[in-house]
Amino acid sequence: MLVTLLSAQIKTPQPSPTAKISQEVGLTKVEVEYSRPSAKGRKVFGELVPFGDLWRTGANASTKVTFGEDVKVGETSLPKGTYALYTVPNTTQWEVVFYKDITLWGAPAPADYKTENIAASIKVPSMAVRDMVESLTIEISNLKNNGANLDIMWENTKVSVPFSLDTDSKVMADIKAQMEGPNAGTYYSAARYYYEEKKDLKQALNWVDQSLTKGGDKFWILRLKANIQADLGNYKDAIATAEKSSELAKKEGNMDYQRMNAKSIEEWKAKK
Repeated sequence: MLVTLLSAQIKTPQPSPTAKISQEVGLTKVEVEYSRPSAKGRKVFGELVPFGDLWRTGANASTKVTFGEDVKVGETSLPKGTYALYTVPNTTQWEVVFYKDITLWGAPAPADYKTENIAASIKVPSMAVRDMVESLTIEISNLKNNGANLDIMWENTKVSVPFSLDTDSKVMADIKAQMEGPNAGTYYSAARYYYEEKKDLKQALNWVDQSLTKGGDKFWILRLKANIQADLGNYKDAIATAEKSSELAKKEGNMDYQRMNAKSIEEWKAKK
């Protein structure tokens, strides 16, 4: 009994410890989670990891790669998400597979390997490295604004998987938006705050008009404009704006705004 209890309390190092790397590439985050087996004097590729066989690219559970945004691997578009990373090593070239099913323990058996779960596959050259890499190492290198390489290294072998991102269109869209100034939602939020806190209502009216100009007519924004106009004593315009709000609310099946506008219109007509 004593021996059993002592054994249960002893922690020993894992033969293939887990590792997780996280790297910003362009505007997105790329993460890799994997277990790191070591050579320990063994011949790795061609023996421990046979050539031509599907490999889990690590130990224990399958290696997982997570892309925070859509990427391209080779010429294949890969939607953002998490994929199991499988490889087929050979002497001069590897096949690298991003697999949709991440629930498997290790590489799937041939009968369970489904082509419909292959999100992307690319063949990359196998390169020799001078210095021995004792433990499997996965890194993200060659960082650029629009992509990077996913490097797999072990023993005296290295493969690099290039992937690319559409960073430019996101940056250009952001530059355009910033240079054009606040968007419709920003103007609406500012106008609503000024209205609710009874601050400068003329400024609130100006902002709500800019929101409508940038974003188009919306029944809830028109409702806010009508309330501001009424608080400024402009009941004629408030009624016209509320009627327009109700028309749009009716088209979109919103009964609440139709009721609120109808009640306000009745009150404002009495004050004209």
